[in-house]
Amino acid sequence: MSDYGHPLAFGAFLTPGNAEPGRVVGLAMLAEQVGFDLVTFQDHPYQPAFLDTWTLMSFVAARTGTVRLAANVTNLPLRPPAVLARAVASLDLLSGGRVELGLGAGAFWEAIEAMGGRRLSPGQGVRALAEAIDVIRQVWDVDARGGVRVDGEFHRVVGAKRGPAPAHDVGIWLGAYKPRMLALTGRRADGWLPSLGYLQPGDLGRGNTIIDDAAREAGREPADVRRLLNVTGRFAPVGRGPLHGPAEQWAEELADLALSDGVGTFILGSDDPEDLRRFAAEVAPAVRELVAGERAAGAAAAVTPATPGAVEARAAPGGAGARPPDAARPPAGAAPLAVVPTPDDGVRRSAIRLWDEATRPTGPAPDPARTYSPHDQAGAQHLVDVHDGLRAELTRLYDLVEQVGAGLVDAGTARSHINTMTIRQNKWTLGTYCESYCRVVTTHHTLEDRGIFPHLRRGDDRLAPVLDRLEQEHHAIHDVLERVDRALVAFVSVADGMAELRAAVDLLSDTLLSHLAYEERELVEPIARLGLN
Repeated sequence: MSDYGHPLAFGAFLTPGNAEPGRVVGLAMLAEQVGFDLVTFQDHPYQPAFLDTWTLMSFVAARTGTVRLAANVTNLPLRPPAVLARAVASLDLLSGGRVELGLGAGAFWEAIEAMGGRRLSPGQGVRALAEAIDVIRQVWDVDARGGVRVDGEFHRVVGAKRGPAPAHDVGIWLGAYKPRMLALTGRRADGWLPSLGYLQPGDLGRGNTIIDDAAREAGREPADVRRLLNVTGRFAPVGRGPLHGPAEQWAEELADLALSDGVGTFILGSDDPEDLRRFAAEVAPAVRELVAGERAAGAAAAVTPATPGAVEARAAPGGAGARPPDAARPPAGAAPLAVVPTPDDGVRRSAIRLWDEATRPTGPAPDPARTYSPHDQAGAQHLVDVHDGLRAELTRLYDLVEQVGAGLVDAGTARSHINTMTIRQNKWTLGTYCESYCRVVTTHHTLEDRGIFPHLRRGDDRLAPVLDRLEQEHHAIHDVLERVDRALVAFVSVADGMAELRAAVDLLSDTLLSHLAYEERELVEPIARLGLN
């Protein structure tokens, strides 16, 4: 088993079709809105039905603000490495450090030859890729003396000026399957990026072994190489095979790949918006929780000291030094609650007040002596993470309104973007947390018959006044969102439509930020204490 301990990341793998050029851009924007860490695109320069990947990535970088971007993977035989290095560094600088470099040795050689590229044998392709990595890294290394010099079999650069340097340490990820490519990955690359559909059972383990051995021989640590994986599948009510079933099944299978085969980044190959939403809202959080729980349990077991007399104490219940029964012992890794709610800054933009914050009920005071397991804390932390995503979407909504006011985006396009946001997709009468998470953690139950609010009511009836108030506020937020939508519709026909639109968004900001802070303040501890099912 190989768990390299990498922080988990989740990405999308999109088709750059040119029949509807705006569609792939919209999918990339949606991926950012629903919380993906990474968006990647196929790179097949010989495919006339596709947009050019690097042109597309530049356009997407300008339309997004946080998500990282990469080709999956760049077709090296048609992209000279010195020019590619400058393109990568330039886009990384323009995007604020959001570009990574996936590289492949080449495939579909007839199409590559038709475009003017050179056909290479598998061995030649590996050597050409190794030379290209040398060129790229030298171009980026602006602190070294002299020009770029690689006098290779396939790539020859004789004194080219260095630079620009990227905004961050760009990762070079190789699409590798065969031993020579895997060994090159271990020696020189920052990541291994295969596709699960091209692998046979055991290939991940065998590939890890080759990469790890090559890394050690090169004086590197195996964990220096991130393990990424393109995955595809189908969501279904019941399991029908690997990655073909409900979100809970997906989460368990991906968590196993993370813990057993060291995969730290999962990239979903799908152009279906609903697949992207479900993967981000249901699968990714559950995988994070499962992996965090297993890692915490393993760490706790690893640091537990073997004290003298422990065996005798276990053999003599009730005797001196005897351990308490399991029910009385805190879980492994238990600690005081470390989840910090995001506070309300108290700033209000609108003169309208939909509720009196002073009348909000409060729940029971937490027990200061209580401890919580990593699993407990992960559930509570996810509430804050989901809310932080909604706060980020509110910022993007303001940006959209300003674009509408400046004439850069029409009202219809703005409505379309807003309607794909989680902030709009949430069924607010059920609660933001339920909509994005409850389906994952209530195995064998539907969202309607067993959400988090009913579970908390059953677990602690003292929370009832708080939950009642939160549900009332959910209805109010739904109405405010409808007001924003009406203001967008009216914008094109009302003389002072921009003022009305800004007022509607200001009211949304006031109500949403106030509500999210209140919900976190009251529910973070109960979620950690009572769990989710």
